[in-house]
Amino acid sequence: MTPRREVSPDGSEDSGGSGDFDGSGDFDGFDGEPPPVDDFASQVLDLVDAIPPGRVMSYGDIAAYLAIGPGPRQVGKVMSTYGGAVPWWRVIHSDGTPAPGHDSRALKHYLAEGTPLRSARPPVRVDMRRARWPGHDLETRD
Repeated sequence: MTPRREVSPDGSEDSGGSGDFDGSGDFDGFDGEPPPVDDFASQVLDLVDAIPPGRVMSYGDIAAYLAIGPGPRQVGKVMSTYGGAVPWWRVIHSDGTPAPGHDSRALKHYLAEGTPLRSARPPVRVDMRRARWPGHDLETRD
């Protein structure tokens, strides 16, 4: 599995870290550490890590690109459990909105990366037509 970097709420990066989605230390009901990363979760996290700055994929895009097993909801579960270790703001809903409750933090990343936006006011909305990454730039694909 690829080593992960922790992205803190202020946008700074650090290797390792807790891996919680929002940096709060809460693993959505898990006490202490999150469960071990399975193959599906590892593939999701590797793909999210590969999304270039200024580009995004929806939960459904990721599920379709991987073309294995579970769908968008399971991608969301992976992100809610382990997403703090990857650029979580690059994974959004198909309507262009970031994960619930993360608008302001995601907006800071979008502005810093030059992500095309439809709205910078709540609800924050990414321009999916211009920002969607098809994923075919990956060097290897199983």
